[in-house]
Amino acid sequence: MAKFVTEEGLRKIKEELENRKTAIRQSIANAIKEAKEQGDLSENAEYSEAKRQQAENEARVTELEFLLKESTVVKRDESSQVVQMGSRVKVKFSAKGGSASGGNGSEMEFQIVGSNEADPAEMKISNESPMGKAFMGRQKDDKVEVATPGGKVKYAILDVK
Repeated sequence: MAKFVTEEGLRKIKEELENRKTAIRQSIANAIKEAKEQGDLSENAEYSEAKRQQAENEARVTELEFLLKESTVVKRDESSQVVQMGSRVKVKFSAKGGSASGGNGSEMEFQIVGSNEADPAEMKISNESPMGKAFMGRQKDDKVEVATPGGKVKYAILDVK
């Protein structure tokens, strides 16, 4: 199944992959070399830790290479007012049957991104999340209802950029 990614997300994947293949690999190789120079590897914690880091790094390199191969870059149509991948969506929400964080009438702005780019701390939500699915294809002035663990929350789309 193809993963969708924004141009920014693709750039970040490429940067992380390059860093892991060069700087991080070299750093781990140096740590392994230093640990080997200390002698007996069977009781060498530094060697064991470096080998663990090496395995984790190589697993992430494989994951990133897979993401690059399987990802489809989605470019946002700048002229469209319809919510799509890469859109920034300004919403106003109110709770129905539960309380939403921030309270009734709060305004927030989200960016719709691919699942591997999602970062709630940066207000980036996945197109595959309940909120992302609810917003996709909608436009300014639409009302959207999303089921959350705290109850259904109604959103009014104020702006799409």
